[in-house]
Amino acid sequence: MIDLSCDYNNGAHPAVLRRLIETNGELTSTYGLDVYSASAAEKIKKACGISEGDVFFLGGGTQTNMTVISSCLMPYQGVISASTGHINCHEAGAVEYCGVKVITLPQHGGKIDPGELEAYMRTFYGDESRDHMVFPGMVYISYPTEYGTLYSKAELESLRRVCDEFGLLLFADGARLGYALACDECDLTLNDLARLCDVFYIGGTKVGALCGEAVVFPKKAPAHFITMVKQHGAMFAKGRLIGVQFDALFTDGLYLKIARNAIDRARELRRIIADRGYEFFIDSPTNQQFVKLGNEDAERIMKAVKCEVWEKPDPGHTVLRFVTSWATTEDDIKAFGDVV
Repeated sequence: MIDLSCDYNNGAHPAVLRRLIETNGELTSTYGLDVYSASAAEKIKKACGISEGDVFFLGGGTQTNMTVISSCLMPYQGVISASTGHINCHEAGAVEYCGVKVITLPQHGGKIDPGELEAYMRTFYGDESRDHMVFPGMVYISYPTEYGTLYSKAELESLRRVCDEFGLLLFADGARLGYALACDECDLTLNDLARLCDVFYIGGTKVGALCGEAVVFPKKAPAHFITMVKQHGAMFAKGRLIGVQFDALFTDGLYLKIARNAIDRARELRRIIADRGYEFFIDSPTNQQFVKLGNEDAERIMKAVKCEVWEKPDPGHTVLRFVTSWATTEDDIKAFGDVV
């Protein structure tokens, strides 16, 4: 069966696995205080164009989102997200389990509109009973979004202006960050993210690592962030397992090189879908492709292609999500074309 269900259904990139094997017999400091984690952090800061700041390595995306958000906010604050945001839809209420309310705004192709964010904040501060309400303290975005779409630099700068006006932190979930940065349509760089975001993370689990995400605070992490990581069960005793992987991913540009493969394969997949006359549900330039199919076609394809039913826009149609990754091959896409 052809598996295009997600981008974390494989192991590690060979170069990453090789480094894990090569360093396996070494004795290192624990809890991320090893030489490989330190080296990876310096390489990431250099790639982001920052000399100060803090970099931390956590195990997975949900764990990272709940730890970062709850560590950065006061108990009376909430986090603003698009209604389709991962923290709102696909994390089993992990952020709210930590006591932080998720405040949703309408989504537009998976994105928050800066004008609507500003209007919401003006309405909030114009309410005389706001002391009885949850105060917005952070804006959460995904880059790319849940629909594979991208914020432009202008859009992110507009969000930053609103955040500055109302004292909001800006947090970018980068679980698939490599697949955004590798797109021709992307006009943002790691330097831009470091300049415009208060905190973001670089996804490894979905981009070549066995596991792990790199959290970047371009200026400074909150006080006692390490303690909060520990409290959330997000601290690896053998922290070097993640450090070694990111050290490999950020050597000789490997991270973006392997991410580009997913984009190239996604473009091939798009051509196949377009040539067959099928309709795209949304225009995504990244590695997630959403196709609107008649129910019979969807059922036929799902018998040979492992993918995800994304939604049902009407009784007669089904939206399927197909996802490529750093490991997807040309043969995989050819086989997909034969099925379609």
